[in-house]
Amino acid sequence: MRPAGASHGAVVSSGWSALAASLLCATSFAQAGSSLARAGAAAPAQSSAAATTLSAPKPGEVGGPGLAVLAAKALIASDTGPQVIDHALLTVRDGRIEACVAREGAAVPAGYVVFDVGSRWVMPGMIDLHSHIGGSSGDINDMVFQTNEGLRVAPTVVPRNENLLRCLAAGVTSVLYIPGSGTNIGGQGALIKTGLDNFEETVIRDPGSMKVAQGDNPTRWGYGMGRSMMNYHIRGTVRRGLSYVRQNEADPLARPYDPQFEVFRALAKHETQISTHTQMYQLVLNTITMLKGEFGLDVYIDHGEWRGFLAAELAERAGVAAIVGPREVDWPGGRNGDPDGRVLSCAGEYQRRGLSRIGFNTDAPVVPAEELANQAASSARLGFETAAMQAVRGLTIVPAVVAGIDDKVGSLEPGKHADFVVISGDPVDPRSVIERVYIEGREVYSKGVGGRPW
Repeated sequence: MRPAGASHGAVVSSGWSALAASLLCATSFAQAGSSLARAGAAAPAQSSAAATTLSAPKPGEVGGPGLAVLAAKALIASDTGPQVIDHALLTVRDGRIEACVAREGAAVPAGYVVFDVGSRWVMPGMIDLHSHIGGSSGDINDMVFQTNEGLRVAPTVVPRNENLLRCLAAGVTSVLYIPGSGTNIGGQGALIKTGLDNFEETVIRDPGSMKVAQGDNPTRWGYGMGRSMMNYHIRGTVRRGLSYVRQNEADPLARPYDPQFEVFRALAKHETQISTHTQMYQLVLNTITMLKGEFGLDVYIDHGEWRGFLAAELAERAGVAAIVGPREVDWPGGRNGDPDGRVLSCAGEYQRRGLSRIGFNTDAPVVPAEELANQAASSARLGFETAAMQAVRGLTIVPAVVAGIDDKVGSLEPGKHADFVVISGDPVDPRSVIERVYIEGREVYSKGVGGRPW
């Protein structure tokens, strides 16, 4: 049943009929071009008008008419409010979400274009807080010094590069693009959108985080120092950085601007976070007690495997979340001990021990970027509880809150960027298919145009 007021908008059907309509439209434009070529002197003015029509903003985009999406189900994924609506109406205007409500009794605003996706669902665009594929240089490491807090990946961002487009086709609309883990402080990451055209549009926030790495990878630095002095290096650099901020704000002439330490200004103001490549109980414990407890900085556990979940209760008390991956399981033996022969879900064990904010990452290309939803699926398969939509939340609103961008993305709530996905069913079911992806109201991916890139 069409909602009251739907007659105000043009109705776009899903499936083959939509594809046929687009092909018919393309044919009409081609025929129009041929007619203009035959029209002689009148052609340039008419051609200009046709070009203006072609470049006009589309429904939902900034400057375009409103878009009303009718879906069988909407996964809202609000942080504290509604989670799901059956038979939903999602309205979008000027790249922002206006409302997501039950269709029954709701009126489509006058002039909105109606897009009925039939039995498909809509959900927020997914967010990956550990990725190395935002640019052309691969995993960025500068390993002259053990701490490189001034290194920035933002200048290397390549919008819509091939790897980001694979993310996009999997429904991932935002990623944290970060340096590698060759040193204890790798530098500054950038939060970026995966499907927009230029740098200014693509970057959500720079710095997106300061990357800290504990554990195995930095042991390769220098002369083979192993684990010695790692906490010393991290603690000393953080102290110097925060001291710089205090001195510069007190007297800029006495302590002038220093780009090496500017990231600590954002950290001190809680405008960015520390993303910590940490695993094993001892290292996770140091992440919580040093960076959060001693310095009071916003930090989250990245990786978190090899029984790092033993610190879950302390992490919950400290307000430290876990964004688990790329390893989603702890296998028996080795560093994991012998959990009675069981294969454990890392996320599930954090959850079982009381941690409330748990998300997922790929560390792409370690795990292919397009498999973010499968990271949540494998966790659910091995015991991560999903009855209250925890897995979907771990792909959407949890990483948004953890990264401090939940005012912009992460849920289908009024005022947020219209970053949403049309999907055939439960996103944590590997059989579900991403049909369309929108970023800020623009359709940036359609399976019906060119197919999936894998």
